[in-house]
Amino acid sequence: MSTTSFYGKFDRHSHGEGLKGHATHYCPGCGHGLAHKYLAEAIDDLGIQDRTVAVSPVGCSVFLYYYFDTGNTQAPHGRAPAVGIGHKLANPESIVISYQGDGDLASIGLAEIVSTAQLGIPITVIFINNAIYGMTGGQMAPTTLMGQRTATSPDGRTNFTGMPMKMAELMAGLDGPVFVERVALFNPKQRNRAKKAIHKALQIQVEGRGFAFVEVLAECPTHLKKTPEETEKWVEEKMLPVFPLGVKKDETREPWWHIPPPTFEKDRVLREIGAGEEKAPRFCTAFPSHVAPHDISLKLAGSGGDGAQTAAMLIVHAGINEGFDATHIPAYGPESRGGTSYADVHVADGEVLSPASPRPNVLIAFNMPSLVKFGPDVLPGGTIIYDSSVITDYTPVRAGVKVVGVPMSEIAKDLGKVMVKNIVALGALQAATGIFPKETFLTAVRRALKDKCAMIPMNEQAFEWGVKAASEVLVP
Repeated sequence: MSTTSFYGKFDRHSHGEGLKGHATHYCPGCGHGLAHKYLAEAIDDLGIQDRTVAVSPVGCSVFLYYYFDTGNTQAPHGRAPAVGIGHKLANPESIVISYQGDGDLASIGLAEIVSTAQLGIPITVIFINNAIYGMTGGQMAPTTLMGQRTATSPDGRTNFTGMPMKMAELMAGLDGPVFVERVALFNPKQRNRAKKAIHKALQIQVEGRGFAFVEVLAECPTHLKKTPEETEKWVEEKMLPVFPLGVKKDETREPWWHIPPPTFEKDRVLREIGAGEEKAPRFCTAFPSHVAPHDISLKLAGSGGDGAQTAAMLIVHAGINEGFDATHIPAYGPESRGGTSYADVHVADGEVLSPASPRPNVLIAFNMPSLVKFGPDVLPGGTIIYDSSVITDYTPVRAGVKVVGVPMSEIAKDLGKVMVKNIVALGALQAATGIFPKETFLTAVRRALKDKCAMIPMNEQAFEWGVKAASEVLVP
């Protein structure tokens, strides 16, 4: 190859030895080879080899990195545009190419390509449409033609499986893209047009004008079970009536991509996330190993609006303030109020190795469904704290588990704001487990409410009432 954007030899076959070191792995007559060639020539012509990042996902295009001597990233199935956004934002001067097949882009990756195109940032997408899943065995693709036989439509595609996806038209209908064209490869004239379209799509990105999309109608002789010549004729006669060639969108937009690269200057980043504040005082003399030796697992669960997530975050902040590692994983139901909500929390003396809490040392349950669901999972020697205002009776199914019922909702209601029942729960947690000193929790609460100082006294009261209520239950 005359282009320098290809490696001098390809290690895909026979470790790059002999003739195979200069041949791709694609089947004879496959359109990917020509698409690769035109893309490499455009990179060379524009002088952008050292700035280019090619993103290849799953499918026949997955081994693109064996051939292109550029930056390369392999993305999960369908996620190449999303990965491309990451590259472009992290390095605005990079030239990002998302190279995808029809099964990848138009099926599992449909949401990613639509949202990326509508975003409109300068990324170039090369979409290879051969109307079939090539790598995985010739199954029906989103672009498979009506009546076309495949491994999963042996009698031909029917209305039951929907009509072929016309991706170029879909892209052109969005406001984000600046250039969209469909090209083909079945004769020299069409190949020349394909070469020009790919070059233009890259040049638009180099100029910072926006998102460009080129759909390439390509041949797949293997799964069409035809010779390369017959396949070229099939593309011309069968695919063109469904996928008409031509420019679908070509807008004149001024260059606008002039964003600065992200900065990772330590002090600024810490200041923006609030980590530059004065360090919280510490009250622990050691890790609370009486709860668990090195890693304490907690689960907080209730209805949406019970405050389980806020309480979980306060526990995490309390742990971090004391110099421990702490993590929080939220899980929500579909409703913002009334649906299920639970949080997994870990506090460790070293590094938290797994943030999930399938077998917690401590469970805080705000309602009966949460108690029934997660209560049996609490480890022997663990603690269950539940809201006895709404749960009138509970017997643990596992021996050796301490159970503490505290009327969290009732206490919070008496204080004038039922939403502070999660702070009552933290007080009960402190009394029942001694996981942290009182001041550790109260410091986390005060810091969380630093912009709502009027709320601090009520929350402090709620915490103390939780401590008192749990302590009364724990008295032998």
